[in-house]
Amino acid sequence: MSRVYNFSAGPAALPEEVLKEAAAEMLDYAGTGMSVMEMSHRSKTFDKIIKDAEQDLRDLMGIPDNYKVLFLQGGAHLQFAMVPMNLMKNGVADYIVTGNWAKRAWKEASKFGKANCIASSEDKNFSYIPDCSDLPVDEDADYVYICQNNTIYGTQFHTLPNTKGKTLVADVSSCFLSEPVDVEKYGMIYGGVQKNIGPAGVVIAIIREDLITEDVYPNTPTMLQYKTHADKDSLYNTPPAYGIYICGKVFKWLKKMGGLSVIKERNEKKAALLYGFLDESKLFTPTAEKGSRSYMNVDFVTGDKELDAQFVKEAEEAGLSGLKGHRSVGGMRASIYNAVTVEAVEALVKFMKEFEEKHSR
Repeated sequence: MSRVYNFSAGPAALPEEVLKEAAAEMLDYAGTGMSVMEMSHRSKTFDKIIKDAEQDLRDLMGIPDNYKVLFLQGGAHLQFAMVPMNLMKNGVADYIVTGNWAKRAWKEASKFGKANCIASSEDKNFSYIPDCSDLPVDEDADYVYICQNNTIYGTQFHTLPNTKGKTLVADVSSCFLSEPVDVEKYGMIYGGVQKNIGPAGVVIAIIREDLITEDVYPNTPTMLQYKTHADKDSLYNTPPAYGIYICGKVFKWLKKMGGLSVIKERNEKKAALLYGFLDESKLFTPTAEKGSRSYMNVDFVTGDKELDAQFVKEAEEAGLSGLKGHRSVGGMRASIYNAVTVEAVEALVKFMKEFEEKHSR
């Protein structure tokens, strides 16, 4: 069977070139006679893999020397607890709630201190990003938290919030490495890699060094302290070694493609193709408000649940996979991450046009 066009929200499409390289090296990586999957994480070979991965990520993002790069486990969900356990020094934090994951992070933080919801878009089912130019930031807040791209609802911060001098913490799981970023605007950036970088099982955290201290929430387990992992260069315990190896390959692929500026142009082209059709369509309607639309996750509906289901079924049969929308929104969702090609989006738009013509008669 030929490969499908994969629009899944995560785990998601990986560059075909990376998958072929990994397949070629599955039984023998770099003449070691073994797979990275069965290699000691204490070996010189793996030490080079993880160090190269970190350096390539630093090159891509322009990460300053006073930020640590950590390869962690537990998914973004574990960070919902780790962030307040490590960073809520005063016991206060402010959250901007723009979707399910930001809401879960806010609820989790309330277990460790005073977590304020200072802005929300829940009133319109998270279909927009609220105005964050003049927020009621708590004087005692240790940080302001956002989920920068909302996978479920297809919205994205195109302008970072005015945190009034407070540290910005961002979950970037579904927009990681999709465009250039000024790392110094954040105290911490983190994300699960399974949407835009690699296989499920790895979380990358980029944290300013002054935030990594032993002053953590009382009785925080050793494994949940950033300092534990920072002091051992992500090798305190056995890391998700094979996942890190794939991430490293994706970093090299991104550099080969021309870096994040080039990737941003490509992503904007794909988004323009899809939103351009949706804005003209008489059958399909995008659900996110125009100024808040995500370049990574595009949500749309027909207004008829049965027709939505028929679309997803027929699309799957046509080799367009993973288009069913999240139950919170319904309809369809096309996730057009870095590894999704322009050709894939063109094929989707062609199919949508044909589907519309068939059901507009």
